[in-house]
Amino acid sequence: RRAVSANEALVRVRGGFYPDVVRVRAHEPICIRFLREETATCSERVVFPSFGKSAMLPHGHLVAVDLPAAAPGVHEFTCALNVLRGVLVVE
Repeated sequence: RRAVSANEALVRVRGGFYPDVVRVRAHEPICIRFLREETATCSERVVFPSFGKSAMLPHGHLVAVDLPAAAPGVHEFTCALNVLRGVLVVE
């Protein structure tokens, strides 16, 4: 059983990340759920370079990506090919 936190977000993937800007609170664990609604090869994986983390995104499945608490800052997330781009704003 997991406690629900306001530091959670849902991002849909279909030709891009929607929303492509995710805002979360600093110094609290982060959970971003991805729902891939397309089958393009480009969107098979999401990558968070500044956290050294990535996750496969199977079509039609909700995938939770847990990130550690972070200091305020801006962190990019992309597809594996660096074509689809989004930003995690920690404030």
